Amino acid sequence: MLQRVIRSLKSFRSNMAHLVSMLDSVVFRVGLLAALRSQRFNGQTVGVMITASHNPPEDNGVKLVDPMASWEEHATLLANTASNSHDALLDTYMRLQSELKIKPESPARVIFARDTRASGPALVEALVDALKATHTEYTDFQILTTPQLHYLVRCINTKGSSRAYGDPSEKGYYEKLSTAFRKLMQSRKPHGYITVDCANGVGGGKLRELIKYLPTPAEGGVEIRVVNDDVANPERLNYHCGADFVKTQQRAPPSSQAGQLARCASLDGDADRIVFYFVDSDTHFRLLDGDKIATLAASFIGELAKTAGLADQLRIGVVQTAYANGSSTVYINKILHLPVVCTPTGVKHLHRAATKFDIGVYFEANGHGTVVFSDEALRTLAQHEPRSPGQKSAIESLQALTELINQTVGDALSDLLLVEVILAHKAWGPQEWNQTYTDIPNRLVRIEVRDRFMFKAVDAERKLEEPEGLQAQIDALVPKYALGRSFVRASGTEDAVRVYAEAATRSEVDDLAQKVSMLVQRAAR
Repeated sequence: MLQRVIRSLKSFRSNMAHLVSMLDSVVFRVGLLAALRSQRFNGQTVGVMITASHNPPEDNGVKLVDPMASWEEHATLLANTASNSHDALLDTYMRLQSELKIKPESPARVIFARDTRASGPALVEALVDALKATHTEYTDFQILTTPQLHYLVRCINTKGSSRAYGDPSEKGYYEKLSTAFRKLMQSRKPHGYITVDCANGVGGGKLRELIKYLPTPAEGGVEIRVVNDDVANPERLNYHCGADFVKTQQRAPPSSQAGQLARCASLDGDADRIVFYFVDSDTHFRLLDGDKIATLAASFIGELAKTAGLADQLRIGVVQTAYANGSSTVYINKILHLPVVCTPTGVKHLHRAATKFDIGVYFEANGHGTVVFSDEALRTLAQHEPRSPGQKSAIESLQALTELINQTVGDALSDLLLVEVILAHKAWGPQEWNQTYTDIPNRLVRIEVRDRFMFKAVDAERKLEEPEGLQAQIDALVPKYALGRSFVRASGTEDAVRVYAEAATRSEVDDLAQKVSMLVQRAAR
């Protein structure tokens, strides 16, 4: 199950009425697309999530949660139909219905939810108008995190089958995670507490609800201190808090009061990504981003597979993008002895590559990611006969991980519990985790250009095919810097390109990034 994101081409940062007037036609078209998609796949349930994730509170957008492969070209066709012509939109809808061989009488089922943004209820009305117009059966789950909606879609579509994913309710989500967490924390003692910044978004209330199902600290559970969970004032969403703030600013939210060496985490606005961090004994801020989460998870799963006697039967791998820090890749290859696959940026690419492994771990550096277990891996775990108590315990832990981890999409709440479990098993604090490897100094530079489409990337976006000659210039420059690496990637949504650079020291990486940026600016003229 993959997430498809359809957003307006601009961020509409003005008054509420203007935002809704601009986005309601976008949401209406997503409703049409969701109905068609459900019909095309025999009434399979499709989800629609109204959210703008880590963006400012005045923005909004919509995500399509579906059970099958990509429909991006159909989405583009609907999105580009003239906004001022109902006849044109109807013609496009009928054309798609015909081309996809969809019978008008075929059933359509859609579920939807929204985050806490003030514009959400008005956009829900536009969505419902589309669902009513197409005679679609729909259910409004009101306020949820994006991963919770993914969970519900998977549960509904697998209910009654041999691959049933869980109880299709919000309560079922909490019960599944908490039951697995209790199993994994048996005879394990967490160290101290963790402070979780919820970006003043939907994740705050949902985390507080999840805590009700978890063991208390007195029962051996983790003490979770929730901060930045004010949804009564929508304008505070993502303001000086949240995962994106921490990642880009490289500092804790100003409201964070956590002490030295205390574990901290930040969710984003719709709780589909998470980053961890702490202040070390020298009062330096230390970020534990998606690369650190991926290596921690891969390390733990690899150790369990070895203890269970399944290291040769389960192919475990890690999927990264070109933005992954070079040190993390070396650590996975040389220390964990696991294969690494690099894909283009975007969850759809990472998720697809992860499914090629028996157990595939993927996280983007921004903290969005999950672990995917294949059907063959699940069968192996179910059928393997342990030969010792240690093997039995390891197999049970791996089975519990398949329940704790939300395999449908990156899920901040699930990933929070996953990290807490692993740290408890290893008896680590954040400092021990951070010491597994040291990031190579890196720099990301954004450059505005007149035409981003002139920059064409290949090799999982690590090389440029066009403009002709630019890659050769970058290749000639990089070896002059110790541990040098740099690539150029065009933005997917705006006329800009991004230059990523790594080098052994901060001064070297700044110099490399500046010189590659100059090459890009020269080529863009």
